[in-house]
Formats: sequence, structure tokens, C-alpha cells
Amino acid sequence: MAGRRPDARACGLCHYPNGRGRPENAGLDGLPISYFMQQIDDFRHDLRRSAESRKTNTAIMTAIAKAMTDDEVRAAAAYFASLQRTPWIRVVESPTVPKTRLSGGMFVPLEGAETEPTADRIIEIPEHPDRTELRDPRAGFVAYVPVGSLMKGEALVTTGGGGRTIACGICHGADLNGLGPVPGIAGRSPSYQARQLFDMQAGTRRGVWADLMKAVVVKLTPDDVIAITAYTASRSVRQPVIEGAPSGPRTLR
Repeated sequence: MAGRRPDARACGLCHYPNGRGRPENAGLDGLPISYFMQQIDDFRHDLRRSAESRKTNTAIMTAIAKAMTDDEVRAAAAYFASLQRTPWIRVVESPTVPKTRLSGGMFVPLEGAETEPTADRIIEIPEHPDRTELRDPRAGFVAYVPVGSLMKGEALVTTGGGGRTIACGICHGADLNGLGPVPGIAGRSPSYQARQLFDMQAGTRRGVWADLMKAVVVKLTPDDVIAITAYTASRSVRQPVIEGAPSGPRTLR
């Protein structure tokens, strides 16, 4: 979408033309059309906010959504739904991570080889910081997660972890790549997905689809959220069958 009005900025500025996005925002590639449109509508009606008041790009997204016309929303939804999903995130269990600094809402590694304990965190950084700075569409990300996260996450995601949550595949598909109007969560940024789960817990992300997640998130601890999002991010991506999407998904590298 061309940013003709001050608040109607081009989507690709943040989410990239290939729709894969960065840790500070959402990956839009392969999202169902109706889901994309509903999220824009939620932003428009102030039903989707961040629990972290300092996260300014959520407010920016609200302004963008309110500035878009209905035709622009439909066109953007159809475009991103048509994009072929390909691997973009590499998940690594590690007791240590490179030391980082914040730059533009994203962690980037410091020069040198200094490390620090991973602790109870997800640290998601560019694979090639210099190329990411230039918004290279071929330069993906690596997410460092605590050791043991993937095994714990698999139990929570596939079985509900003995009543702690609800198996994700019921709505998101057995392979987590989406089911009808429900988006795929496989291979998506764990940082982004963790924020969404926390926002749903806090009640700042509401709306039609968020309401369905209430029972999923109510009992989750921060460690559960880390494990779930680490596991879903590590899963293989494929192009789902998207309702209403143009035939023949295209790949923008």
C-alpha cells in the first residue's frame, strides 16, 4: 500500500515487501484474508493494544489502520495472503547468548564475542546485522531460547500440558500452519508471539479472535509462554490453503 496520507504508511516499511517482518512487529506472509482484515478492524476500534505502554509501534499501527480505506485493507490482505511462506527464524537452545543492545526496537549483537546467560528469556537477533540494517529480504533471524524449552513447549502445544492450556493444533491446524481463517503460528517470531500471548492475558488485545484465546492463556506462566513460542517458532512452515486468496502463491525473496 502506497503511503499517500501521512498516517497511511506503506506496509513494507516495517513488515517487508515479502511480509516476513522483524521481531518488533508481525509476520504477515500467508495470513488468511479475513483474519488480516479483522486485525485491522480491531486496531481501528482500539481493541488491539500492547500491554507495554512504551511499545510505540503498536500506536503507530493503530493510526495506520484508521487511515486506511476498506479497499486498501482488502488489497493488502490479498497481497500478503498470496505470499509463499518460507523459513525465516532459526531457533537455538543455548545456556548463553551474545550480548546485545537495542536498536530500532530490535536486539542486535555487540561487536566482539562477549556472551551472557540466556536465563529466562528469548533473545531474537539478526543472522546478519549489517544486511538486516539494509532490510535485506534474505537475511533472517536467530532466536536463542533456554535449554529445554522445545521439549516443554512441545508438551504444552500438542497436549495442553496436563490442563495448563489447550492444544494449539485444534484451531491452528495439526502442523500449526493454519486452518481456514485461523492463522499459522509455525515459524513465526517467538518474540512477537510471546507479546501477543501476554497482551491477551492482560486483556489489552481483544476482539473476535482474541476472545477465543482467553482459555488458552489464562493459566500460562512466563516460562510457559517462552516454551510455547520457542516450539512453534521452530516448526516447519508451509503455505496453507487460504480462503479467498489468489491462486498460485508467489515468493518474494
